[in-house]
Amino acid sequence: MTRQEKSEIIDFLSLEFKNSLAVVVCDYKGLTHKELESLRREAKANNTKVQVIKNTLVAKAVAKADLGDIDLCGTNIYLWSEDQISACKVADKFVTSMKDKFSIKSGIIEGQICDAARVNAFAKLPSREELLGMLASVWMAPVRNFTIGLDALRRKKEEEAA
Repeated sequence: MTRQEKSEIIDFLSLEFKNSLAVVVCDYKGLTHKELESLRREAKANNTKVQVIKNTLVAKAVAKADLGDIDLCGTNIYLWSEDQISACKVADKFVTSMKDKFSIKSGIIEGQICDAARVNAFAKLPSREELLGMLASVWMAPVRNFTIGLDALRRKKEEEAA
């Protein structure tokens, strides 16, 4: 790879990492090509990008994006997304299916370098759509309870009339 190509990759990655709220660093040693493709399909379905990149290029891109100094070693695959939860959920889901071959090492969430435990904590959070559903359910509870009460009164009056 020429110096120009490396520079272009660093520029691309720094822009991608700066615009994403979560970057997850995972160890993928031992995965077959078919298993990596299933990870890529799962990531694409969740609007998450996946790429195997040289650690030196990622370290330079992270530094250029002013995200701190991340320690990278070994075989790494990087997952990143525009929200905090998608990349974490994809990585966590894949860890559960490939325990011995795939593991979460660290990550960068909201511009801060974090460990695997924090990435797992974000993976357990509900998605935006699930949170909106919960909020709508809470907002509708008073109306629902009121109509249930009115229906119970209506039934009681019908029973008394009969």
